Amino acid sequence: MRNTERRDQQILYISDESVMEEQKKCRAILQKLNFMDRADFEGIAATVKELLGSSDSAFINPPFYCDYGSHIHVGKNFFANYNCTIIDVAPVVIGDNCQMAPNVAIYTAGHPVHPAARNTAFEYGIEVTIGDNVWIGGNTVILPGVHIGSNAVIGAGSVVTKDIPAWTVAAGNPCRVIRKIREEERFLYFRHVRADEEAESMMRQIWADSTDPVKYPAAPGSEV
Repeated sequence: MRNTERRDQQILYISDESVMEEQKKCRAILQKLNFMDRADFEGIAATVKELLGSSDSAFINPPFYCDYGSHIHVGKNFFANYNCTIIDVAPVVIGDNCQMAPNVAIYTAGHPVHPAARNTAFEYGIEVTIGDNVWIGGNTVILPGVHIGSNAVIGAGSVVTKDIPAWTVAAGNPCRVIRKIREEERFLYFRHVRADEEAESMMRQIWADSTDPVKYPAAPGSEV
C-alpha cells in the first residue's frame, strides 16, 4: 500500500517522496498567501479559497501554516486570525460560522510514544472535527482525534485533549467543561455586561430578518 493511502486511512505511514510531493503544492500557495499585501483582502480571500479543500466565504489573516490545505474543509464564514497552524495530515472538518483567535493550533499528526517505534519514521494522523458556531480562543491547541460540538466556546490558552460537548464553555490544560451556555446570555458579552439598547435593537432586527437557524440558534430548551 502506498504511504499516501496509508496516511489517508489514518494508519501508520512514512512521509516518503510521494507524501512530500503533495506538500510542495501546499507550500507554494502558502508562500503566496503569507507574503501578500495584508490590505489585499480580495486577494487573500481568493488564495484561501485556492488553498483549502472546501470553503464558502472563508478568510484567514496571514501568516497561516498547514501541511496540505486540501485536507481542511470549512463551512460558511470561517475566520482564522493571525498565526494559525493546522497540521492537516488527517482531515480537519469545521462547520459554519466558526472563529479562531490568534495562535490557534490544530494538530491531527502524531508519533509513536516508544522511541524504537518512533525512530522508524512511522507517524499517523487522526481527524479533528469542529461543529457550527464554535469560537476558539487565542493560543489554544487542539490535539488529534478531538471533536468539538456546535455552539461551544473554548477559552484562551486551552489544550483540548478530549471531546467537548455542544453548547458549553470549556477551558484549561487539559481543557474541561466549565458550564453550559444559557439563553439568558443572548445579550451579554464581556464579563456579563449587557449590550446597550442600540446594539440590542440591531441584533433583534438581524435575527428577525434571518432565515438561517444554524447561524442564529437558541440555546437548548428555550425559545427566542
